Amino acid sequence: MSVIEHGGDNHADLMDRTYRYQRHFYDLTRRYYLLGRDRLIAELDAPEGTTVLEVGCGTGRNLVHAARLYPQALLHGMDISDEMLATAHKTAVRHHADIRFAQGDATRFNPYAAFGVSRFDRIFMSYTLSMIPDWQKTLAQGICNLAHGGSLHIVDFGGQERLPRWFRALLRAWLAKFHVSPRDELERVLRALAAKLGAELEFRSLYGGYAWYAVLRLPAQAG
Repeated sequence: MSVIEHGGDNHADLMDRTYRYQRHFYDLTRRYYLLGRDRLIAELDAPEGTTVLEVGCGTGRNLVHAARLYPQALLHGMDISDEMLATAHKTAVRHHADIRFAQGDATRFNPYAAFGVSRFDRIFMSYTLSMIPDWQKTLAQGICNLAHGGSLHIVDFGGQERLPRWFRALLRAWLAKFHVSPRDELERVLRALAAKLGAELEFRSLYGGYAWYAVLRLPAQAG
């Protein structure tokens, strides 16, 4: 069973136009270059009763995979695109995955209004920050929606620091056609946030910097 809830103002025209047709073959093509997604999901460690939110859930592919690994977790997905959410709902139904979906803006998402959940034990963002103009606000909002002792998991395009310059230039030019911009300051911003919050940060460079993988773990509530 899956549920879609719609709330708030919708400023997602660009994303809806971009994915109105792409959503039908999105997963077939993205499997070749959205690297590290399954590693992220495998490391969520979401036992029974764990509340999980994917920010920018797209077609629902990642959440369906999470449902297979963590059948007793409480899975939620949000996205700004109604077109993507329509596909996500169909994907969940097709795979008999119990997932709740809601439309929303990641920079100001209110999980209680959308799902009746105040905070989540796990939040993940898979190739999401590179598509959101105000990505730093998205990070801040994600942390606000994270429970004490919870963890934020991120995989996204990296700086390609150990790859040939020609590859980096071609990749970024191609990504720009899809409104995607790698966030070169991601590590610096995450380290600053972790220091401010007293959180633990794990940051990895994957595949020569093609992708970056990060886990930020909040401390448990004092007392």
